[in-house]
Amino acid sequence: MSIAAALGIAGAADTARADLSDCGEIYIEADAMCTIVPPSAQCETMCTPVSVRAACSARLAVECDADCNELPSIDCSGRCVVDCEADCNVNPPKFDCEASCGADCSGRCAASCSGKGGDCMASCMGSCSVSCRGSCEAEPPSASCKAKCEAGCEGSCKVETNIDCQLDCQADGYAECEVDVTGGCKTRCESQRGALFCDGQYVDHGDNLQMCVDSLKAILNARVDGEASGDADCEGGTCEASGEASVSSDCSTTRAGGGPVNLWILFALISAMLAYLLRVRTPS
Repeated sequence: MSIAAALGIAGAADTARADLSDCGEIYIEADAMCTIVPPSAQCETMCTPVSVRAACSARLAVECDADCNELPSIDCSGRCVVDCEADCNVNPPKFDCEASCGADCSGRCAASCSGKGGDCMASCMGSCSVSCRGSCEAEPPSASCKAKCEAGCEGSCKVETNIDCQLDCQADGYAECEVDVTGGCKTRCESQRGALFCDGQYVDHGDNLQMCVDSLKAILNARVDGEASGDADCEGGTCEASGEASVSSDCSTTRAGGGPVNLWILFALISAMLAYLLRVRTPS
């Protein structure tokens, strides 16, 4: 995924997930970049079939989960638990079941989808989000390393076991989902607050934008560019915003590589003073 606000989770391997119902269960990479793109024609051009792939995969994985429920192999779970416990025992209080499950699951998806194209990886990672959450949510943070690792490995190995089923099931519903989510993305781009993207992928948060942003920040220790409680308007390279902005906000335009180039940044001053209007002009 790619676009303007670093997401990270301490202790995760190469990936982390924002497994949040308020964010549509979308899978988020550990170093993902997120931004709220203000209402604009440029925002609408970002709503493409490719940019809704992750949101559709997450949505369809939930729908397919009941049918793709073959139990994971004992061999997969056993090997995974051994490696997991070794990591967990280093610092049990810091260990995160879902982050560990997501990292392991990501590696299994890469192996299972080798040579099968991007749709396979997107579908697999959507399955990771659903499976890891379902397996880990019953284990409290105070649970033992053994319990947390068994739960996380069950979620990861379940994805590996059911990957072909998920691919077939998700493929059946993808065309309809693509139309629906792309339309929803464009609707968000026409709304007062704009649309949220993480690494070029649209985040389908329903009507819970602020809750999604707050959850991303809480779980991934992230800041999301563009979050603001007031209104923002951009015209002719000049942006105005009113209200109280809680983090930086930026207007973006798409560069050749598909990510945005910042044209302006609205700085929020968090203090005892009331929020004020700030106008920033882009450099000439």
